[in-house]
Amino acid sequence: MNMILTTITQEKKRIEYMLTKYKEEQARLPKGSISVKNVGDRTYYYLKYRDGKKVISQYISKSQINEIREQLEKRKHIEAMMKSLREELSIANKVLEDAL
Repeated sequence: MNMILTTITQEKKRIEYMLTKYKEEQARLPKGSISVKNVGDRTYYYLKYRDGKKVISQYISKSQINEIREQLEKRKHIEAMMKSLREELSIANKVLEDAL
């Protein structure tokens, strides 16, 4: 039983480390979504996100669209990974609490 608890404790530390790294990476990535506006025959792209209660629309040049899309997809993936890690951390905490 002691070996199992040691393994779970190590896993808990790994999860906490991964959560910290993911939070740092998430802070570097843009949040929101890309919206498209057509004015006449021109197309304009905007990054829309919330800042408190305000909705901010930030213009994106055509050369930045693919990069921003990739960053938004990466952020979404990181958020999913963080959710999964939080669930695992909760389970590890419950097991360790019950063992003590």
